[in-house]
Amino acid sequence: MKVTADFLIDRRKRQWEVHKDIKKDEKFVLAVAFEITQNKILRQEITDKPEKLIELCFTVVDKDKKVVPFFLNEVQHEFIDTLNKAIEDYEKGLITSISLLVLKGRQQGFTTFITAYQLALTITRANCEGVTLADKSSNTEAIFQNKAKFTYNRLPEILKPTEKYNSKRQLLFEKLNSSWSIDTATKEVGRSRTINFFHGSECAFWKDGISSIQASLGETFTKNAIKIYESTANGFNDYREMWKSGEHINCFYEWWKTKEYRLNFETKNMRTKFLNDIDRNKGEWIYDRLRWLRDSQNLDENQLYWYFKKYKGYIDKELIKQEYPCTADEAFISSGRCFFDVENIIKRINELEKIRNNGVIDIGYFDFDIITKNDKKVITNIKWITDPTGPIKIFEMPKEKYPYVLGGDTSGDGSDNFTGTVIDNTTEKIVAVLKHEKDETFYTRQIYCLGKYFNWALVGLENNFSTYPTKMLSEEYEYPNLYVREKVDNFTNRKEKCYGFETTKKSRPLILAELQRIFSEEIYKITDIEILKEALTFIKNEKGKPEAQEGCHDDLIMGTAITYSIKSQQSSHIEIRENELETNIMKDFGFLTEENEDDYGSDIVAF
Repeated sequence: MKVTADFLIDRRKRQWEVHKDIKKDEKFVLAVAFEITQNKILRQEITDKPEKLIELCFTVVDKDKKVVPFFLNEVQHEFIDTLNKAIEDYEKGLITSISLLVLKGRQQGFTTFITAYQLALTITRANCEGVTLADKSSNTEAIFQNKAKFTYNRLPEILKPTEKYNSKRQLLFEKLNSSWSIDTATKEVGRSRTINFFHGSECAFWKDGISSIQASLGETFTKNAIKIYESTANGFNDYREMWKSGEHINCFYEWWKTKEYRLNFETKNMRTKFLNDIDRNKGEWIYDRLRWLRDSQNLDENQLYWYFKKYKGYIDKELIKQEYPCTADEAFISSGRCFFDVENIIKRINELEKIRNNGVIDIGYFDFDIITKNDKKVITNIKWITDPTGPIKIFEMPKEKYPYVLGGDTSGDGSDNFTGTVIDNTTEKIVAVLKHEKDETFYTRQIYCLGKYFNWALVGLENNFSTYPTKMLSEEYEYPNLYVREKVDNFTNRKEKCYGFETTKKSRPLILAELQRIFSEEIYKITDIEILKEALTFIKNEKGKPEAQEGCHDDLIMGTAITYSIKSQQSSHIEIRENELETNIMKDFGFLTEENEDDYGSDIVAF
């Protein structure tokens, strides 16, 4: 009789179902191990499909803290099928890289399985170097000690290769010349290696970001390296960018694919009431969701009840979407309580992503000369330079005689970027966005040029951490249309007029409340995906104060909030101004259009 891996796995499962005795299972595994050492065909089968060794010989600690045989669950089986197909497609030349993204919910067993698969790979194949990177040090050691070393130590001795090194974070097998190490994700990790298998655990939570870690790894991956990035979603960060890029194989597994996520009713009356409530309570989110799960996803009543009880158990009800997402988009929400309407934002992002270049029609910066005239610095010879790495995105060209508003947030305490948001004050839609990390002088001059380009837009910049940009615009460059606020003189108690916007304990809640309203009722006005993504990580902290969640930014949010708060000082109607300074802004600035293709990049007239 031909003994195959599948035959032995089936025998092991049947024995376990009958006895549920780990000691009997250990005897069976020992017999299987002996068969593997004697049977070349079986050994080759395991070498080709390392996951079969997991179900043949591995043990694991289950959710009840009991040692049990490691049998793959539904989503683990689905994932290994996807991985094996990717390997086959690579070998056939159908894809150029074996790179998988696993977007997971809570407790679906992916970290445990990928760790076991990597262990099986390391002990069955020669010249294999594997690396696992975890989000933080405590998780690094937990993965290796609790998931990898526990399983390895329980293997029969005849299956363990000759060890050269066995530490808290590394296994090195001398004769096989194979190794597996685990580390914490940092910018300097992974250099001077040749990696066949890479596992990024909870990569959406890596402190230094995925992009910086990838840069550090550089050319360490072999051409046929298996790369698996698995994580719970953590807002719209690098991981979500990878997910949407189309360059990886996306693996999302809904919570209901985990068989144990179901719950029996306490009584018949509880069942009757619950099923009636689903149809009776229209408009309440949880019941709308339950009807969708029942009617569109064909979930049974015990799965619905499990989900309902999970929802009721959360103090912050929004956590159900993050912990047990029903779609990939739903998974990509921020941790904590988002200040803005999350579902609206995700819907708007999806709309913009379907538009060419996400609605951006040009990216670049303004070039210019600085001359001194009447003891004043004058910005002259301004021209637009298209540059995909530039700090300014244009969504809509300025229209002659239209009124525009430009608000901005300067880099200061707690922020890293200088930002500016331009709106068309007739529609209040965002038409341009500026964001960069350069110095205040560069920022001020780009704001001047951007404001001038948009028909001398009303400009209001935050003055909290630096008055330099506003002072330079008003005194040095004599920008003609600056936002004016009232300030009370502490000595005379008189009100005086001052340029620039001041964010205070009184003004901050007001401007954010208005932006919150726009995100809820008029989100079509927000045309920039980057602003929308920043909004997803703008949360209410433990004290209820709206702010960027830890590790994120709110520079664009605050700049946009300022723009909408100062718009009342600008006309909202198309009109001819008394001191109109130019008649063809687009031509003067050298933007490429069908009418002036030959004039692209031409200088504008100095004033």
